[in-house]
Order: sequence, then C-alpha cells, then structure tokens
Amino acid sequence: MLPLAERMRPKRLCEYIGQKHLVGEGAVIRVMIETGNLSSFILWGPPGVGKTTLARIIARELDRPFYTLSAVSSGVKEVRDVIDKAKKSNALMRDSFFSANNQELRQFGNNDITANPILFIDEIHRFSKSQQDSLLGAVEDGTITLIGATTENPSFEVISPLLSRCAVYVLKPLGMSDMDELLDRTLNEDEYIRARHLVIKEKESLFRFSGGDARKLLNIIDLVANTVTQKDADGNILIDNKAVTESLQQNPLAYDKDGEMHYDIISAFIKSIRGSDPDAAIYWLARMVAAGEDPKFIARRLVISASEDIGLANPNALLIANTAFDAVSKIGWPEGRIPLAMATVYLASSQKSNSAYLAIDSALETVKKTGNMPVPLHLRNAPTELMSELGYGENYKYAHDFANHFVKQQFLPDGMTDCRFWYPQGSPAEQKMSEWLRFLWGEDKK
Repeated sequence: MLPLAERMRPKRLCEYIGQKHLVGEGAVIRVMIETGNLSSFILWGPPGVGKTTLARIIARELDRPFYTLSAVSSGVKEVRDVIDKAKKSNALMRDSFFSANNQELRQFGNNDITANPILFIDEIHRFSKSQQDSLLGAVEDGTITLIGATTENPSFEVISPLLSRCAVYVLKPLGMSDMDELLDRTLNEDEYIRARHLVIKEKESLFRFSGGDARKLLNIIDLVANTVTQKDADGNILIDNKAVTESLQQNPLAYDKDGEMHYDIISAFIKSIRGSDPDAAIYWLARMVAAGEDPKFIARRLVISASEDIGLANPNALLIANTAFDAVSKIGWPEGRIPLAMATVYLASSQKSNSAYLAIDSALETVKKTGNMPVPLHLRNAPTELMSELGYGENYKYAHDFANHFVKQQFLPDGMTDCRFWYPQGSPAEQKMSEWLRFLWGEDKK
C-alpha cells in the first residue's frame, strides 16, 4: 500500500491546500494555469509544503508533457536526453497540429497542443554549474518550461544566467487552518484511515510536531493510526497529545524519513552554538553528517551564526566560519566534517554578542520610518564642476589629516544626529571599541 502522504497527494488545483498567495484567486500561478501562459520558475520553500505536488498539478491542468529529474541522481546526460525528447515531442506535435486534422487536435485539452513540455527538477540546488548550464539554451528558446524546486535560497545555489530566466516563488509552511483542513480531509477521504476509526481529541501535538510540513503531518497520522491502541467504548482509536508524543518517542525515525527533520536539527545546532554548548553542537553536527546533509548548507549556517551570535565579541569567528565554508566547498564529504567540526567547536566556545545584528535591524526600522533622508552636502561626491558649485563635498574634513585619524563632523542626515543604533555589549572586545569611541567622540558616543 502506498504511504498516506502519497495517497493524499492532490491531483487538481481545487484539492491543493495552502499557498494562497500563489494559487488563490488572482494569484500569479493560478493566472498562469487559467491563461495557459506558463513561464519558467523556481519554487523555494521548506519540505512538505507542496512544491512537487504543485508542479504536477500545473502539468495536469495544462495537459502538458511532464518530465521529471532529481538533482540527486541525474547528470548532464540525463538533462540532454530530456531536452532531446522535448524537441522531438515539440516537432511531432507541431507537425500534427498543422496537419489536416488540426481542428480535432485543437480540442485536445484546454490549451494549444503546441505548448512546450514541462521539465520539473527536484532539489535543483544540488545541480552542479555544468548541469545548470546545460539547461540554459532549452529554457531560453522555449524547448522546455522549467519548474525547479529547492529548499535552499536560489541566489546561493542557482547560477545567475539560469536565475535570470526564471521567476522565484516562495512557498510558506502550512498555517494552522491549512493543517486543520488537511487533517479533516484525511480522516474523511482516506479509506484505510477511515477504517481505523480515528477520533482526534487533541490536535496540538500533531500540528506542533508537523511544523507546517504536510508530509510530516500525514506520516505522523499514519504512524499513530498503526501504533495507538487506546480505544473508547465504540471501538474508536483515541488520539490525544500524550498518544502522539509517546508514539513519536517510541518511533523517532518513523516520521523522519529522508531527513525531514532537516530544519529541526539545524535549529538545535545553531541554538547549541548560541548557548555555548560545544558538546551539543557537535552532536547535532554529527546527526547532519550521518544523514548526508549538504555540507555547504551547514557551513552557511555557521557563517550566519558567526555574524549574528558571536559578532564583534570575536570577529575571528567569522573568518573561521568563512574558511570552513571555503574548505567544504572544495573537499566535500567525508573530510569536510573536520573543518566543520573545528568551526563548530570554536563558535560554540567563543564569547557571544548580537550587537551588530541588533544595530542593523534597528537602523532598518529607522529607514522604514524616515524614508530616503538626503545625504548632507559635505558628504556628497562632486565629480563635476556644477556639483562643486552647488556645494557638494564642501567643508568635508579628511580624517587622516588629523590627530588619531579623527575629526568631529556630521555623518548622519540632518535631524538624525542624535540617533544611536549600535550599543556595545559586555565582551572585552566590544568594551575596548566602546572606550576608543568615547575617547574620540566624548559625550557624543556615550
């Protein structure tokens, strides 16, 4: 029997749950389907939010030939084979379309029979540069319409020429109402689940452990339907928070196939670093290494942690994290675990500060409120004579001409000179920086 998640996979757009910003009335992907004007795009979002399902629905709704490739198991050869098939298919369809029977063929489906095939690439972020390069011509000339799916930020993993040919649409974790709808539909529509006579007394644990992941929710329902034995007087299986928690603790991998706890584990990893527990951080790193996680994904999170959580308390942390990123990009698994472990222990053991993180967020909030404040004239560049005559750059003082390479002058826009964004925290490194600024600025930088 197929897994519950596969049995409940929607086949039509009317059955699709969530992502109303993309498929709701008037939303971009719904409009593409309704008009038949489909362009190439990449779906970016966490696992279990409907990326693959949406691609299949689009192909079915538009009656398009549909080819699929997995970046894990496909190479340049497989890409070229699909493109060749698409070219032959396109040529055959166009020849048929303009034959004597074209009137009959026009009635095939809702769209033009000459519409291009869809190539769906799952985990497109795992494609190498050469693999992505092999797609460019076919996407550019319309041989195929590309739909990619990724859990990673496309700007990091997809080459610029391909990214410029594709829109990027962000899919969100399912909300509570979406999960509720999926749960109700499963209980009412799946024959096996209906036969088990499940009665959901409490939903909180189901939704909490699922974390907005539809596949995970269905896997948990499948698990508890087969493991919970508590029944009421009518023979119904009772599902409450306790039953769900106990089932998952007894079967920790049953709902975690193929790394579905990807985001849970990386969260625990980063929080262990932030909490200065190198042992816990190494443990979560080992979990990711053992699961075959992309080493660059881990390394990117280390770079972020070094900036966000350690920051100016130890600027060397960013250098080490970036060096680890560079190392694993060159060597991969299994040796890549070693620089990742070095960086993990260093970051977890380092003093912490989020002052730079708080400073940029505070400054961004001020920018939202104040808008585009004009740059003071003395700070503006004056590349032309007219600009000089207008006072651009006038009275600017070159800091290196003064003692300690410093001279007091205004650097913030008019009306904002009292604004403060960066507040040093208690680490020795930041206290030293703060003391230096106070020496230079006096009471202005208290």
